[in-house]
Amino acid sequence: MSLLADNANTTVESVKAPEQPKAGSSGVVAVRRWLARWWVLIPLAIMIAWAVVPALFSGYDPITGVPADKLTGPSAEHLFGTDHLGRDVFSRVVYGTRQTLLTAGLACLIGSIIGSVLGLLAGTAGRFADSVAMRLVDVILAVPAFLIALILVTATEPGPLSLGIGVGIASIAAFARLVRTEVLRVRSRDFVQAALMSGGKYFTVLRRHIIPHVIGPVLSLLAVDLGAAILAISGLGFLGFGSPPPTPEWGLLISEGRQYLSVAWWLTTLPGLVIVAAVMLMATLGRAINKTFRF
Repeated sequence: MSLLADNANTTVESVKAPEQPKAGSSGVVAVRRWLARWWVLIPLAIMIAWAVVPALFSGYDPITGVPADKLTGPSAEHLFGTDHLGRDVFSRVVYGTRQTLLTAGLACLIGSIIGSVLGLLAGTAGRFADSVAMRLVDVILAVPAFLIALILVTATEPGPLSLGIGVGIASIAAFARLVRTEVLRVRSRDFVQAALMSGGKYFTVLRRHIIPHVIGPVLSLLAVDLGAAILAISGLGFLGFGSPPPTPEWGLLISEGRQYLSVAWWLTTLPGLVIVAAVMLMATLGRAINKTFRF
């Protein structure tokens, strides 16, 4: 009997109900998931602060240097070292963030607005509008995006405005194709068809039922495109089509430092790492937005 009782007790213990999560554990899990997805906001906030209040991060003048301190390596006093004129490189990177982000933001604004309008028309305004919009997109896609920006910048006066417009026009096709695809996907759903069959007006159905489901992928692409715009603008700035010196700009910093690459590696390496980090952060932000607004 004792053996049977022991076996019964062992069986009961083995099938014991799983432990319930402790009170408040679900909130902790939610916070952990949020942090795992949105940690990227911390370095992005720092980058935005560089653009808005650069004086809080560096006390050195980005334009005027100290000749006695020229080509000094990275140290506690000069985090990114100094250039050939004795200017603090970290200060120039921080102050150059505003110029680079404003130009990239202009490019994304142009590309997202024009591309989204073309995509909406292609997906909702009928076959003729679809054909015209997609043929225009095909023309843009036929030429490499960097080459489009380079042609437009060289055809006008080089500067931040022409740079932003050139890069923005090159990014129209990506937004147009994405919005068209998402609109066609949402239009096939039952609630949209029901709204149309019940007499819903075009703009009402568009505003209430289609655009809310399209805005998530557009924001995700906007973040990724901002990183691509930063890379393209830095490349064009490296070629000399950005702001003229001594205005600090990320691409210009690398262009100035390439002449001293053998004796001052930090002039190109450290600003280049900042550009790479910015592009990767934007791509991570795009993935986080896509997961959050996924329908």
